[in-house]
Amino acid sequence: MKKISAIIAAIALCSAPAFAANQGGFTGPGSTQQSGGFTGPDSSKATVESAKSLRDDAWVTLRGNIVERLSDNTYLFKDATGTINIEISHKRWKGVTVGPQDAVEIQGEVDKDWNSVEIDVKEIRKVTP
Repeated sequence: MKKISAIIAAIALCSAPAFAANQGGFTGPGSTQQSGGFTGPDSSKATVESAKSLRDDAWVTLRGNIVERLSDNTYLFKDATGTINIEISHKRWKGVTVGPQDAVEIQGEVDKDWNSVEIDVKEIRKVTP
């Protein structure tokens, strides 16, 4: 019985630092907790104009406004450089409600076809301008 108690105690002591290292915490104004990842500059920030010239499946982050719903999952997105169609599946909204007056940040992949370019949105959030 003493051996089992000793083994459990050893496991608990060895795993405690690992749990503490994965907790994360505050790193600056407006930060959100993450369980790990890169914290440096984000080179994927783009404009609508520059996104149109990127390769298919390139990852982009755009800031602007959703100005119109075109179909079930397709919307017209606008920033200072132009407009582009974006596709947002219902599961990506995650309770976020926005109107044309709300500034948003979208992250997703460039989706190029023969004669069109759109963004397949993976994440959307409201931002303060």
